[in-house]
Amino acid sequence: MLYWVWLCILVSWHSPLRAECPVTATGLCTPGVEETIVIDEVETIEYEADGYTVTTETTTTTTTVTTTNPDSGDILDGDAGYVSSSKYEGDMDLDWGGQGPATMPSGSGCYNLGTDKCAQITGSGNSTSTMGVSGMGTTFINTVDISDLDIENGGRTNYSIKVDKRDSQDRIYMHITGKNGNTSVFSGTDILSESGVASGYQTYENGFDFAGTITKLIIEVGGRDINLAIGPLFDDIQINVLYNVVSTIVTEHILSVEMWIAYGGSTETEVIDIVENIFEHNDVIDSSTDDFYFEPEFDEPNMDISYETVEMEMDFEIEMPEMEMADIEMEMELEMEIKEIQLDELEIEMPEMEMAELEMPEPEMEEVEMEIETEPEPEAEMEIKEVQNEPTKEPTKEPQEDMAEKPENEESVSEAETDEDQPEDMEEPEDKGENKEKPVKKPESKKEKAAKKIVKKMGDKGRYDSTNQLKTLIVMQVLGDTKTFFDSQRILNDREGFFTDYMLPDTQITNNNLAQYYLFAGSEGLINEMIDSQWQQK
Repeated sequence: MLYWVWLCILVSWHSPLRAECPVTATGLCTPGVEETIVIDEVETIEYEADGYTVTTETTTTTTTVTTTNPDSGDILDGDAGYVSSSKYEGDMDLDWGGQGPATMPSGSGCYNLGTDKCAQITGSGNSTSTMGVSGMGTTFINTVDISDLDIENGGRTNYSIKVDKRDSQDRIYMHITGKNGNTSVFSGTDILSESGVASGYQTYENGFDFAGTITKLIIEVGGRDINLAIGPLFDDIQINVLYNVVSTIVTEHILSVEMWIAYGGSTETEVIDIVENIFEHNDVIDSSTDDFYFEPEFDEPNMDISYETVEMEMDFEIEMPEMEMADIEMEMELEMEIKEIQLDELEIEMPEMEMAELEMPEPEMEEVEMEIETEPEPEAEMEIKEVQNEPTKEPTKEPQEDMAEKPENEESVSEAETDEDQPEDMEEPEDKGENKEKPVKKPESKKEKAAKKIVKKMGDKGRYDSTNQLKTLIVMQVLGDTKTFFDSQRILNDREGFFTDYMLPDTQITNNNLAQYYLFAGSEGLINEMIDSQWQQK
């Protein structure tokens, strides 16, 4: 018969940097690690005739969610591998192409942007750009494929651009569109310097958050040269994409533990002591192979224990009983003195009680005096002492009047007659086995008693301790007197001339003719003599 008990425990905790990045997150998530642990316990009980087995199977499921924010680096850098040719790099050595008129000055024509080439907006028109930005006269457009980044959980696009606007009436903007294939995911526009602002030379930095998946970016830089003098100049564009990477790892660990429980004397069950001992004195260790084993909890043995220390402890245990016996003897002597005092008081009280019994039935004083002259007191005292010395016999108490009338000489005469009537050759009663010799058990020595006390002090569970095990072995050595076992040994010398260098020949058996003669001829002669002696006797 089987029974199942289901227990489900949910335990969850998080690292200091908790990962918070839902699927619909916009922008960058907080990097970190989040762990969720679910413990599922299934308890199976199998009943048998003399007990039952409890099997506990614990399944621990650990879900680890790790969130990071990788950085693509500058995707407009030719060494990054995202732009197909140097034409679309962010150093603006070449025209990206776009809408309206533009020039690519260099040297002093770039003013604060440096002597290398830069881009200049020269269109004065006022229209809407391809990316939907109004107030446009000239645009530079660059499309970059970033599908290799595998962006699926949103992120942020950051940009950096250097601008030198010489005419305060001009304007310049930065626009970025992110797409997943042909679907627009996000679109952001920043007006870097609006018309009427004398911004001069500036470095502008900002970014746009997005969610979900993007595979390409469209970068558009545009503006207007309103007075057609010196249009806005720009150079050194950088685009970095930071995106969320969420990795989920699920691990499952199953631990199965069986425990046998025996039935006790009642309907209740109790765990076998040996099982408790095993779990109490051992640790359950999980190995890397999903197995588990028991590892003892014993401490390192106490190296201070030696033959001499154990011997001293045994000597101390031997001396202790002698001290206890002295105390016991003193208590016994005190009890004996008390009993003697009680006995004396009893002997004094008994004659007084007998006299009182004699006085009660006889009112006349003369008769009482005559009875008292018989002097029964010594006999009563003697009988009391005999009763105390022989507790197994029940004395027959005769009436006090008979004791008073019976003279002492009658008792002696009756005793004499009984002695004469008894035959001289009458044997004494046989001994009924009281004096039969019984096997005498060899008493334990003081060392053996002391050793038992030392082992008993360890306790049932303490004897598993490594220190106590070492002490037990040394106690056995002390009892066996192994310390001086080898003191009286001596070395036996080999007999001189016992070994010889003579080599016996192989595959040869030499005949000893003389030995054969004595063996066979001698035996044959003896047989013949026996035969001859038989027929000669006949």
